Amino acid sequence: MLVLGIETSCDETGVALWDTDLGLIADSIYSQVDLHAAYGGVVPELASRDHVQKTVPLIEELLDSAGQGLRDLDGIAYTAGPGLMGALLVGATVGRSLAFGLGIPAIEVHHMEAHLMAPLIGDEKPSLPFVALLVSGGHTQLFKVDGMGRYELLGESLDDAAGEAFDKAAKMLGLGYPGGPEIAKLAPSGRPGRFRFPRPMTDRPGLDLSFSGLKTHTQTTIRSIGEPTDEDRADIALAFEDAVVDTLAIKCRRALEATGLTDLVAAGGVAANIKLRARLEQDLPRVIYAPLALCTDNGAMIAHVGALRLAAGETAPLAITTRARWPMAELEPV
Repeated sequence: MLVLGIETSCDETGVALWDTDLGLIADSIYSQVDLHAAYGGVVPELASRDHVQKTVPLIEELLDSAGQGLRDLDGIAYTAGPGLMGALLVGATVGRSLAFGLGIPAIEVHHMEAHLMAPLIGDEKPSLPFVALLVSGGHTQLFKVDGMGRYELLGESLDDAAGEAFDKAAKMLGLGYPGGPEIAKLAPSGRPGRFRFPRPMTDRPGLDLSFSGLKTHTQTTIRSIGEPTDEDRADIALAFEDAVVDTLAIKCRRALEATGLTDLVAAGGVAANIKLRARLEQDLPRVIYAPLALCTDNGAMIAHVGALRLAAGETAPLAITTRARWPMAELEPV
């Protein structure tokens, strides 16, 4: 079965071809980072317009590069949520319309389930059940995973996600967007110990997280300095990154202890952070990631999950449904 995956949930337009026998055949992604950088974050209307311009040409280029045609497709998967409604509607409309015109099944894919399952694309695979850390620009959640569609929410951020906190801290420091890579680039030149930021909600039981306090602490620290020098910015970036990494690692360790499991899957854009990976590998028995290129939003993870659900007999209705919020507990088990 050859499945086309379309991802347009936020600020990347991703398309990919997944073959159930051969795996990933081809993938392509267009990032809108430069478009939104001037605003310090994603502008939903601009994101939607850019998806309108890029999605169909990317699909055409993808099929051509893979030596495939529309008539070779057996199914189409598209992100139906969660995400920005306007952006989601672009990919969903293209995907559902193409499937209808070709007379093949379509499938709605949950964006975070696709991130969660992305490590299965790599060579090292977790053993069921496992704990999953989903950590991205819009989500920071811990799940116990018993199988596809069998997810128990263990804890989540009660305010800002870790990725959002990185973006906001970077903006305060006058760095570029997205903030995570910018802070990670600056932090190694910082001086350890000059600043120590709090590790939110680690002094109490439970697996929920909170990152809005780190944003406030960053703002207060900058104000106490006045006009920060390059050295000040590096010191603050180091303290901020250490606080986020420590908090996530502590909560992951607690999640494994609470469930009695050994395998942790770390997925989402923030899971690409090198310091976070090093800390998780130092503290935990076994950590599995998606391939580095598939940590951020991409079409490959959508095509992969779509193929799994299509093979299980699921299809999307003709009516197009997208959801800005979509609890993973509502997904059907496979």
